[in-house]
Amino acid sequence: MFISSLKRVKKYCKDNNIGYIKFTILIINSKISNMKEKLRNKLRFYIIDKKNRDRLKNKDATIISINCNGGTISHDLGMPFNSPFVNLWLYPDDFLKYCENMDYYNSLPLVFVKEEGIDYPIGKLDDIKIYFMHYLSEEDAREKWETRKKRINKDNLFFMMTDQEGCSSETMKRFDNLPYKNKVIFTHIPMNDIKSSFYIKGFEKESSVGILNKWTSSKSINKHYDQFDYVKWLNGE
Repeated sequence: MFISSLKRVKKYCKDNNIGYIKFTILIINSKISNMKEKLRNKLRFYIIDKKNRDRLKNKDATIISINCNGGTISHDLGMPFNSPFVNLWLYPDDFLKYCENMDYYNSLPLVFVKEEGIDYPIGKLDDIKIYFMHYLSEEDAREKWETRKKRINKDNLFFMMTDQEGCSSETMKRFDNLPYKNKVIFTHIPMNDIKSSFYIKGFEKESSVGILNKWTSSKSINKHYDQFDYVKWLNGE
């Protein structure tokens, strides 16, 4: 086994024109980075996530999210994935179409299509596309979508959006006008005319908010969406 592993290392170094010393340094740095990430996640759990889980009363909510934020927040809170909108993203107008006519789109079977430059599954429901960016295959994407779609609690819906992907002011107004009480759109600047908007600080010089489930800095255990009290929001407070 050791000889086999050594052969693979030699082949990798040769194919990538990397010396053994540089390869060893890369491996050590990678392991150190992984250890730091695991430690940071543990610190976050005990300092932030555990307290938020204790605060959470509404543990059976369905979060309909335009991107990964809803799924990551559910994971942080230890909530079940009562929504198919996990580990995927949509363009703003397609997301609004779904939100405006959920029953119709949920009645349709997923049809998969190809798009140049994208190697992960892309599903279609009539005229909207769903980008399953964290799924390895169409079969996996379909299975997770159908399973989680059945868990949607129509009496406990929460809608989450961002101003990314060229989200226009008209699209934000459409989101604002959705006939649902619990909805929020994260914006990179204050949007006082959008009642459901929540301003996330730190992206003022950008055209939209960034990836909100990422750490706020290299040493922080906070994520960008922690600026929003999502526990209070889910509790209806």
